[in-house]
Amino acid sequence: MLLNALFPTRDIGTDPAKIRDWAQAAEDLGYHGVEVADHVFGAAPRGDWKPTYSEHDPFHETFTTMAFIAAVTKTIKLCSGVLILPQRQAGLVAKQAAQVDVLTEGRLRLGLGIGWNTVEFEGLGMDFKNRARRFEEQIDLMRKLWCETSMSYQGRYHTINSAAICPLPVQRPIPIWIGGSAEAALRRTARLADGYFPQRPLDGGWPATLERMRGWAEEAGRDPAALGIEWRIGAGEGTPDDWRREADEWRGLGATHLAVTTMRGGLDVEGHIARMGEALEALS
Repeated sequence: MLLNALFPTRDIGTDPAKIRDWAQAAEDLGYHGVEVADHVFGAAPRGDWKPTYSEHDPFHETFTTMAFIAAVTKTIKLCSGVLILPQRQAGLVAKQAAQVDVLTEGRLRLGLGIGWNTVEFEGLGMDFKNRARRFEEQIDLMRKLWCETSMSYQGRYHTINSAAICPLPVQRPIPIWIGGSAEAALRRTARLADGYFPQRPLDGGWPATLERMRGWAEEAGRDPAALGIEWRIGAGEGTPDDWRREADEWRGLGATHLAVTTMRGGLDVEGHIARMGEALEALS
């Protein structure tokens, strides 16, 4: 399994030197990739609705952060984990992703999800209710934009007439992974994605959930063995033995990647770097 490090967006602060130090440490330690989470807005609770993240939780902007990390590293892969696509314009995301891929000489993997925060969609002027339908069309459009020097596209939500993005990315198309927990998200992953970020299992637990997803991939005429799976291990808490047991479980489930997050441990930047080293030693 390939090991990735989750950018500690809620803990790292705003000192560019510390962000650089963290990214370079992840590369020097030997991590395969760095993942940057995404939220544009946090929101205060209202009524019965309680958000996972509030307006006080820091989230560095995903593409800008990946571009910065690209400038201070040489070989480490970059991934959005996960970018909320339907609250953005598909053409703009395709352009931003292509640019990061150019700047990294083909090191980008694009993790995408449909989102859950209605306040975020409202603040960005996007429709929350039709986000799943738009998401599928957005993926189709972006893949075409990444591969064609001039194109026209007529979809339900997007129209392009003899236009293109330039420069094109190094990878044509850029790999797309999907995160989600509902059955619809897993079916969508099986049909459309290059890989999957598990969040919560369906009834029957993870073995049954992944078996069903692989079956849906076969139904779609795809090779289920080619579908990547990345589980996230919380190394901000627990012990190396705990992390190893969790990694062994997901190795048995067929995971191709593990992402190590060191948040939730009350660590400063130096502590995050040290914990990344401990987790890498335990899991390698």
